[in-house]
Amino acid sequence: MEKNFFKFYIVSILLFSDFIMFAQPADESDGGNLEDADAPQAPINGKLLWLAVAGILFAIYSYRKNKKVA
Repeated sequence: MEKNFFKFYIVSILLFSDFIMFAQPADESDGGNLEDADAPQAPINGKLLWLAVAGILFAIYSYRKNKKVA
């Protein structure tokens, strides 16, 4: 149980640190309004490669695991 909790803790730190590293600070002059009319669209293609690699690795892992059981 403790080992699983440690793994969950490490994965959550890595996932949440991604948001913190790429977050942009807000301007104090706008009075706390988070919406900006001139804000550019956020690109999604920067992380799609890593998402595809993780999906392929998970598919291989689950295929091998189910193959051993059957």
